[in-house]
Amino acid sequence: MKTLINLILLFFIGLLSAQEAFIIKDVTIFDGDKVIPKTSILVENGKISKIAPIIKKEATTVDGTGKFLMPGMTNSHVHAWAPASLKQAAQAGVLNLLDMHGVEPYQGMMKSMKDSTNYARFYVAGYAATAPEGHGTQYGFPVPTLTKPEDATKFVEDRINAGVDHIKIIVEPWKTTLSHETVKAVIDEAHKNNKKAVVHISKVEDAYQVLNNNADGLVHIWTDKALADNQLKQLSENKDFFVIPTLLTIIQVSEVIRKKSKEEVATKTEFLFNEVQKLYKAGIPILMGTDPPNANINHGTDLYKELILVSEAGIPNLEVLKGATSYPADRFKLDKIGYLKEGYIADILLLSKNPIEDIMHIDTIESIRKAGKKVQQ
Repeated sequence: MKTLINLILLFFIGLLSAQEAFIIKDVTIFDGDKVIPKTSILVENGKISKIAPIIKKEATTVDGTGKFLMPGMTNSHVHAWAPASLKQAAQAGVLNLLDMHGVEPYQGMMKSMKDSTNYARFYVAGYAATAPEGHGTQYGFPVPTLTKPEDATKFVEDRINAGVDHIKIIVEPWKTTLSHETVKAVIDEAHKNNKKAVVHISKVEDAYQVLNNNADGLVHIWTDKALADNQLKQLSENKDFFVIPTLLTIIQVSEVIRKKSKEEVATKTEFLFNEVQKLYKAGIPILMGTDPPNANINHGTDLYKELILVSEAGIPNLEVLKGATSYPADRFKLDKIGYLKEGYIADILLLSKNPIEDIMHIDTIESIRKAGKKVQQ
């Protein structure tokens, strides 16, 4: 009797596996590195098992002729306060969110939804490192603060115990802010614990200083003045870092919150585009992030606007797509996502038009699959 039950269980497990297998054939694939024209992809049990021009297997087949396939996207700078934000993101094909400051107990609950098909995965910094009464303390919830370099060890230890994925540091001189000695101590402590350390800045000299102190990345671009060519050359030759410029946030804050004139916004936009282009030409990876819900930015489709802005800044569309897929996966060490490659999780977006030809086509997503399962749109 026991043998019969086991055989029945194996039958239904095998049936379930067969139902989960599907092929998308004759589709153009952006795999996170390069574009592969007119090929096919096999997904089994939530993972990509084969990519080849022709795949012979009994499985549901989708005709991808004239369509475009790419990895699920990552928004590399968000603040999400409830599961609804994770759902909003997933419905737009943004299957991973990197949070940069929030309430740790809530974040733990939201992280536990990582395997839920209709919710984005959630990677968190926990509480950001900031000074007493500094930026990040004004949002109505208690925030641990630092006053000196010696505070770094306990701060990072507490974040590790809270289960964070990376460490966020705030250097914002419009309020009380951390000294660069304390920032360096937090960066060093994060690295001792194998965590990436990213920094909020708004001034170019702060950006230059934290990058010289080995920050892994900046979660905003500076807005005050241009980075000197010699400083950029020195950084690009001696440091390994990335920038999440959050162009949409900066522009919308200027328009909506600070009520700047159209001419002032246009001048700032041109400045931002020039700085992003300089970074790209120096070989610095540009990652896509939008800092929602600041300036009423949503956690889903507004990421498309960031891609469009970065493209308008002169960055090739292939690089723009990398900034929303493979670059975050590489830089934040997100395991087996960000690429369409054999053995990777099948986070896939099927578009009716090719966004490398025109970045505006990023808004033509026909279907979204997280780990091979369809996300409700």
